[in-house]
Amino acid sequence: MTQIELRGIEKFFGAVQVIHNLNLAIADNEFIVLLGQSGCGKTTTLRAIAGLETIDKGDVLIDGKAVQHLKAADRDIAMVFQSFSLYPHMTVFENVAFPLRATRMSSGEVDKSVREVARVLRITDLLDKRPSALSGGDMQRVAIGRALVRRPKAMLMDEPIGALDAKLREEMRAEIKRLHVKQGSTTIYVTHDQIEAMSLADRIVIMHEGFIQQVGTPDEVYSHPANLFVAQFVGSPVMNIAEASVADQAGAASVRVGDAPAGFEFPGQLLPKLNGHSNGGLTLGIRPEGVLVRHDAAPGYIPVEANIIEPLGSFDIVDLKVGSTMLRARTKAGYVSGPGEKVHVRIDPEQAHFFDTASGKSLGVRL
Repeated sequence: MTQIELRGIEKFFGAVQVIHNLNLAIADNEFIVLLGQSGCGKTTTLRAIAGLETIDKGDVLIDGKAVQHLKAADRDIAMVFQSFSLYPHMTVFENVAFPLRATRMSSGEVDKSVREVARVLRITDLLDKRPSALSGGDMQRVAIGRALVRRPKAMLMDEPIGALDAKLREEMRAEIKRLHVKQGSTTIYVTHDQIEAMSLADRIVIMHEGFIQQVGTPDEVYSHPANLFVAQFVGSPVMNIAEASVADQAGAASVRVGDAPAGFEFPGQLLPKLNGHSNGGLTLGIRPEGVLVRHDAAPGYIPVEANIIEPLGSFDIVDLKVGSTMLRARTKAGYVSGPGEKVHVRIDPEQAHFFDTASGKSLGVRL
């Protein structure tokens, strides 16, 4: 079993603090993804776990033992980088075998271990080739094999497929997930790509400016974002965000977006849940699939005009102008014929999110 825990981690580069009081517990056999923009501290956190970066404060624990004072070689952790870093003059077999030869393992044991890992990674037929003869995806498999061959306590991956093209990235995502399930290893994976995070992670750790914003399953961070940053960072297209006000209208709640001439009808139970935010300091969030569009008038729908339409194959993203606010809706392909078409729109109350404008924090209101 391999459990990793970070307690009160802080890291400075000169006068700049890049990690702020970071606390995180990672269970055995868990696949954790550190997700965030460039410069948010995710790679620094990964390197601190590996022992490639010293920390200024806090504890790094592996299986309950503090290791922040141990060298990287003494932590029994393997790391895979974005660059393949293979030895060009060695065959694939020798590249994978290199960490084992460094421990003076016998030739028979080296051969057995390398071929076992090669079978798992499906690179057995590449063992006699040199890196120059491999594709990008195959080179990354070899790099992963070199990390796996000594059976480390945990695998750390720093954007390992970021340099590959889109098709290869998709294939390698599936390969990495399959490998994790088969090996049963604790894995920490760094990326700025939310698709990678959503498809790979058991839990996602979203970071921004050195702070953890939210930790949760892919469904939790998508469906229940903790704040405005998470709401707009996770999801493609991004969540619609707009200033809003709420008024009582004959027992129902009327949610007005920006300066829109009319409000969207919500259940009356919304008003008491807003904790006094109904008249100011309120931000509405709604994902494009929660913006409902139809051609004919219906109760709760207000008339709007379509603007830009983005065809994305099986569905379209349609920009709708509500007052001076633009809401993006997801519709069936071709449902709105073109810009300027008049349609009717409403917001699905069950998919609406409400945030405190000043702090950005979610009010936790769900209907």
